[in-house]
Amino acid sequence: MRLLLALVIQWFCSQGFIQLGFFMSSIIQSASQELIKPYQSNITVPNWMISSMERVMQYYVDKNLRLDTISTDRMPKPVEGKKYMLYAHIPFCHTLCSFCTFHRFLFREDKAREYFVALRKEMQMAKDLGYEFESMYIGGGTTTVLEDELARTIEHAKNLFPGIKEVSCESDPQHLASPEFKQLKGLVDRMSIGVQSFDDGILKMTDRLDKFGSGQQTFDRIMAAKELFPIINVDLIFGFRGQTDEIIQSDLEMASKLDPRQITTYPLMITHQTRKSVKGQLAAPHGDMVNQYRQILNHLTGQYTQLSAWAFGKTNDEGFDEYVIDYDEYLGVGSGSFSFLNDTLYVNTFSLKKYQQRIAEGRMAVEQQKKYQLKEVMQYRFLLGMFSGRLSRKYFRDTFNVNLDTALFKEMTSMKAMGALKNDPVNPDELIVTDNGKMLGLLMMKEFYSGMDNVRAQLRQPLGATDM
Repeated sequence: MRLLLALVIQWFCSQGFIQLGFFMSSIIQSASQELIKPYQSNITVPNWMISSMERVMQYYVDKNLRLDTISTDRMPKPVEGKKYMLYAHIPFCHTLCSFCTFHRFLFREDKAREYFVALRKEMQMAKDLGYEFESMYIGGGTTTVLEDELARTIEHAKNLFPGIKEVSCESDPQHLASPEFKQLKGLVDRMSIGVQSFDDGILKMTDRLDKFGSGQQTFDRIMAAKELFPIINVDLIFGFRGQTDEIIQSDLEMASKLDPRQITTYPLMITHQTRKSVKGQLAAPHGDMVNQYRQILNHLTGQYTQLSAWAFGKTNDEGFDEYVIDYDEYLGVGSGSFSFLNDTLYVNTFSLKKYQQRIAEGRMAVEQQKKYQLKEVMQYRFLLGMFSGRLSRKYFRDTFNVNLDTALFKEMTSMKAMGALKNDPVNPDELIVTDNGKMLGLLMMKEFYSGMDNVRAQLRQPLGATDM
């Protein structure tokens, strides 16, 4: 789905932001990348510009980020020489958070066990097509609703695809205390834990306190689970109403005390479905986001290497949530999963009933597709490069056989004018994404993910009670 991010930059540039960028270049100071101890982030994009850009992007994302799909019932065969990642979706949760719009159903053990069996059969179909994978990412929903089935599925994947070197998985804090959770030791290389906040007030406001326990309980569970996995990632969210600088600082300090290999700091994403119902209750004013992000950069820089606009790791060569940064193409299995293969987006059915029927008939679960043009793919990779802080002229030459500066002239010009990008004085093939660029990359990705709710709503709208 993230390929649709390509469209955002096109709308962004067409709405006069290039001219705005040239104007802003006169008041935006150059962003220094020199490490200062303690680090002082150099975000100079004014709050009014952040708010204006957010509103513009919300409008165009809500209006235009919708799938115009073509029906299909088959996946293409792999292309020799390409590397692929396997994505598996687990669409079940024990509790449904009111502000979450990911594809998920309320957990039923019988349905979930049947689903895992079908999921493993679909993996076999991918193998029969000739696919091999270097990495596997399991998302949800809550991937750990049935630890024994998950363990069996990972073992099955590794047997089918011996080239898998890394398995990443997600979990909520509650499952860390389960004795069955230990079944995943030796199978999962990276476990991402959705903490959101260690502050009990924030947890109560988001209905997570009763569901998953207090911040201290979560801290203790993570500390006990650290020995199970080579990489533990702690997910935090900023941008909640009432989330003061002191709360942000306390969250960062608690996360740092755990000393995880990775920390991810997501901005709160208010989607179309939740915007009216919970925005006033949950979301902080626009202007707070910049200050909070500055605080995050100042605290984590030096302790961690920045992997993307919102991800931080002990090293810069390990996998993290935004797997599409490292894999241009991936194949998804499971209900509601997405694949991107040969510049085409493939969508699996969101109906559990149809999913089971298709697999039982010996067919993969794909039912829709959308082909993207070369320019859109390049724009998508450009924005991911900004988001990841790894924007390379060489990548565009090698991948697309184009000169980045001319092929994406509008995008390059506008971002440089707003102080988001500058040339690397040491390596002319590389670009430096400044702190302003990280802020803008975070903003665009945030609004893109919020707009993805429209796509999910489009695909879930036909579902009825019998589709469970």
